[in-house]
Amino acid sequence: MSDVLNLFENVKRVEIIVSHSHLEKTLMILDEVQVSGYTVIEDTAGKGDRGISCSDIGCVFNGSYVMTVCTNDDQLGNLVEKINPILKKVGGVCLITDAKWVRH
Repeated sequence: MSDVLNLFENVKRVEIIVSHSHLEKTLMILDEVQVSGYTVIEDTAGKGDRGISCSDIGCVFNGSYVMTVCTNDDQLGNLVEKINPILKKVGGVCLITDAKWVRH
């Protein structure tokens, strides 16, 4: 069992939902803080404090979901510092949770 535990690395999972119009800036920030990779799912829909968001006519905006991991606290701090002004300006969500990354 201890050999299996050596296959894990503690990371912070970061999930960002942001207006599609701010996706490019969000991805630039991920590159600036040297996040090694990310997944983008476009045309997300949901409801938050700014109302319903979806890609249909009459909705507030369409969103993009970005999932990535940060491997250290400095990287995470830099990401939060740079993404927070976008979230304050246009809304969105940034969730950070503890996770384990399987080394391969």
